Amino acid sequence: MSFERFVSFRYLRAKRKQKFISLISVISVLGVAVGVMALIIVLSVYTGFTEGLRDQIIGINAHVMIHRPGSGIADPDQLKQQVEAVKGVQAATSNIFGQALITSGQHSSGIAIRGIDPATAGKVLTLESKMVSGALIDLADDSGLPLIFLGRELASQLRVDMGWKIRLLSPNGTLTPMGVLPKVQTCVVGGIFATGMYEYDSTIGFVNLETARRLVGIDNDGVQSLELRVKEIDKADAVAAAVRQHIGPSYLVRDWKQANQNLFAALKLEKIGIFIALALIILVASLNIISALVMVVMEKNKDIAILKSMGASTGSIMRIFFYQGAVIGFTGTVLGVGAGLGLCSLLKRYKIIELPSNVYPMSTLPIKVVPHDVMVVAIVAILITLFATLYPSWKASRIRPVDALTYE
Repeated sequence: MSFERFVSFRYLRAKRKQKFISLISVISVLGVAVGVMALIIVLSVYTGFTEGLRDQIIGINAHVMIHRPGSGIADPDQLKQQVEAVKGVQAATSNIFGQALITSGQHSSGIAIRGIDPATAGKVLTLESKMVSGALIDLADDSGLPLIFLGRELASQLRVDMGWKIRLLSPNGTLTPMGVLPKVQTCVVGGIFATGMYEYDSTIGFVNLETARRLVGIDNDGVQSLELRVKEIDKADAVAAAVRQHIGPSYLVRDWKQANQNLFAALKLEKIGIFIALALIILVASLNIISALVMVVMEKNKDIAILKSMGASTGSIMRIFFYQGAVIGFTGTVLGVGAGLGLCSLLKRYKIIELPSNVYPMSTLPIKVVPHDVMVVAIVAILITLFATLYPSWKASRIRPVDALTYE
């Protein structure tokens, strides 16, 4: 061990006259630890919330969407074979979108109609896991009136339940001398789903492709879009680019990041803002480190002068107090990382904090610990604390032996 580290560690062991300085050092360590712990917990909660929201959005939508503006997709089966051959694509399914008015007795509401293929939709969407009543395969039943799946909030607004009849009025009707006559389709409620997001549960209804074609007015076997599921969700943009290159420029290919770009950009900006705000806790703790080291320098004026008289260089004196501040900062960071990860583990395991399901898309406080975030927090904490040691260390190195020992 170099003499600089030896002297630094000796100064950390407070004598009777230096108990107050030691107390400030302990407070500095606790301040850094609390700041690091708070940052890790809040960032983990925010990441968990963002990923939970992403899963809710993507669960009812696909990872990648393929559209053909104007004419639609006339031969979806052929296009499906092409895109499923692209590396990274896991599955594909056909889709039809439409708008309609849904009525039941005295109640009515606007609805976004989505026509899906019951045989392949389960490979792309997570609708099956969100079904409160009914099963996805039920949409393939064509023995009677076509079935429709409604969101729980929409079913509540219409005062309907399983087995009830509703009517869909589509604006894509027949042009007559009296104007456009809307298409009317009677359906039976065959399923109710709950995604946890009010915007979806109150506006979307799922029917099979044949029913959607009649409402939207698509002939033959055409569809409006294909929806894809990729193997790695974070690489959806790269897979979308590969699909776009494979099928040509006549198709519009969008991944989930593009479709929800504004929302997730806002969430990312908020996360950065939270990081900066909570990093101020560590900055305040670093001020305690400065005050503690300045007091040590004032207390050790004579010791510093003697060391310099014995041949210690300016750099050696700086390193003594730099090491002392580094130990305080590193100890606080390690304690904070340990406490933060421990609390995150407890919150994730025991689900202590519950959230109202009618307000948030998840029922318990979401926790997602990202190693990259933990590493960034630890590095930032150590850098702030090391920076805080520079001024006291420089101040100690500027002490002149003749001034410190004049009245000794």
